[in-house]
Amino acid sequence: MFSLVCVVCFLGLSAQQEHQYTQWMNSKLSINPAYAGSNFSPCLTGIYRNQWIGFDKSPETQQLSYDMSLNNDRVGIGANLYRNAVGITEYITFDAIYSYRIPVGNGFLGLGAQASIRNLTNDYSDPDLVSTLPIAGDGSIPQGQLSKFVPDFGFGVYYNTADFYFGASIPRLLNNEIDLEDIDTNIGREVDHAFIMAGYKIDLNENLELLPQALIKYANNSPLDIDFNLSLLIQDKYTIGGTYRFGGDDESFGESIDVLVGAQFTNHIFAGLSWDFTLSEIRQATNGTLEIALRYCFESSEGEEFANPRFF
Repeated sequence: MFSLVCVVCFLGLSAQQEHQYTQWMNSKLSINPAYAGSNFSPCLTGIYRNQWIGFDKSPETQQLSYDMSLNNDRVGIGANLYRNAVGITEYITFDAIYSYRIPVGNGFLGLGAQASIRNLTNDYSDPDLVSTLPIAGDGSIPQGQLSKFVPDFGFGVYYNTADFYFGASIPRLLNNEIDLEDIDTNIGREVDHAFIMAGYKIDLNENLELLPQALIKYANNSPLDIDFNLSLLIQDKYTIGGTYRFGGDDESFGESIDVLVGAQFTNHIFAGLSWDFTLSEIRQATNGTLEIALRYCFESSEGEEFANPRFF
């Protein structure tokens, strides 16, 4: 029964449809194509998110991203490949990304665009999909798997210096029809999503810096959602912090409180871990949300060390 509810929520509502990360600051390319090339060196980033652990068929996301700079850091290219699954619904998306970077003041202004292709699948043969009547005899429920491909494109802007960043993006612009059956009634469409992010690094002493960061998320016909993060950067290697995620329901004070830790083990390797403590009513059925991030940055083709591949 839960699987059927998830399908209805995903296909039938004009609401939050894109992936959500607690460690979005470690995976900016996933929501803003203009970020491509900002690290100067090629970087490969992986994210795994298991949302609402303990809740059957809860949302799960895996993502792999790669970006690099070209043409004396004036061009950035990149790609995202990710899988989202909830209930009997799965979608796999590939983004091809290009950005043009302009020196402005002490930093770079990136103008980015991306083209995407997404495969949507509903598996009505899933054994966890149950009904009060035999599914095989219900003509309103399809049999087996249904899938389709939908294209999309988006754009973004991103400005960063060594101590500050700001970005805005609409990564998907087409309101694709996502009904998987050939029926006259239009049940579901993708909706526009907009993101605004910002962060600043404040020096407290030679070994300690404060990193306030925020992400604003908006989807058509949905409430505004905000993540506010405050982290400490220790010895330019370790981060520890917390995020308050607004939203939730009328009975809660927000959607979640999140704890994040990270470590830059070498100049090349970063790992991050986060845990979301759910505040909304769904907390009665879940133990929280786990997220793991890994990043490997290569040396640039010129053999130069990275300017600051870790944070901004």
